[in-house]
Amino acid sequence: MKSVLIVGAGFAGAVLAERLASQAGIRSVVVDRRSHIGGNAHDHYDKAGVLIHSYGPHYFRTNAPRIREYLSQFTEWHEVEYQILSWAEGRYWQFPINLNTFEQLIGRASTPEEMEKTLAEWRVELDNPQNSEEVIVSQVGWKLYEMFFKNYTQKQWKRDPKELDASVCGRIPIRTNRDNRYLSEQFQALPKEGYTRMFERILDHPLIELRLNTDYRALAGRETYDHMIYTGAIDEYFDCCFGPLPYRSLRFEPETLEQEWFQPVMQVNYPNEEAFTRIVEIKHATGQKHPHTTIVREYPEDYGPGKEAYYPIPAPDAKALYERYRELAQKERKVSFVGRLATYRYYNMDQVIGMALAEFDRLMKVDNPPQPPLDGAG
Repeated sequence: MKSVLIVGAGFAGAVLAERLASQAGIRSVVVDRRSHIGGNAHDHYDKAGVLIHSYGPHYFRTNAPRIREYLSQFTEWHEVEYQILSWAEGRYWQFPINLNTFEQLIGRASTPEEMEKTLAEWRVELDNPQNSEEVIVSQVGWKLYEMFFKNYTQKQWKRDPKELDASVCGRIPIRTNRDNRYLSEQFQALPKEGYTRMFERILDHPLIELRLNTDYRALAGRETYDHMIYTGAIDEYFDCCFGPLPYRSLRFEPETLEQEWFQPVMQVNYPNEEAFTRIVEIKHATGQKHPHTTIVREYPEDYGPGKEAYYPIPAPDAKALYERYRELAQKERKVSFVGRLATYRYYNMDQVIGMALAEFDRLMKVDNPPQPPLDGAG
């Protein structure tokens, strides 16, 4: 294998381009329809000079030393413990649910033992929760489910939580201690100079050619490559021959304010009456010092023409349709399907990086199979 076409300049595409170039001396052309690198992790400084995440907050975290060490070649880190709140019934609540939330609810000091005893009384007994509603009510009961999860999930996915996989709400921890962190991974940080600067370093290699504002189909018939790495939507690759896969899209409404801070933490969820799902003030996480701030309201939207596909729908009907495309993909011997859209899964960033590193290892084995021993060799 001497040359590779890589479709998409996000994590999957950039990591594979860098590994192929630096470790195997393989040339790649990385194309992206957008005008920038980094995929949905792209960040930029707005007109006020505030660093914001262009496509919603990207909270990097991992428990995998290999992934942390890999990225550390291209960035230093600003370590941070991501914290969010939820706005319900006219006040801020600690979220994810923990002992502090429980004390807010009962209006007095409590203990982990009392919280656990109370939750045991509130829980709905289910041996094997099958969907997102069941996974939450089996942990905390109906009241907390309806305060923080039910309407938020319906807004985000435009589906009843009963129609969504248990993994959707199951990703959010329920704690009986005072751990206010949004996430539980050991390493939580953002690239010190931002994601975009990190991607620039990843792609800075003489064997990597970057072409932005380019659809890979425009290269068909004009250029040839030994292999393709495809990180776009898998249904698009096959011209939606079985029909389009369902996705959710988003609309972001930024607002710059002439004040240093707007809200007490980087993210506040709005699970109920508001049309938006959250307000993000990423300055809390980046550590940037600036007299002004920029907040971003996030509105879930239907996916369609002119919209970005942000979230695969984690539901049985969508999975069944994806399986038909996956069977086609398995027959494509000279194409690797890597990343969230290409595998129709809601992966975290570190999981996508891990997938890309694993695919590089696989390609090297395929391209350099073990040689049989010489006659007489043991």
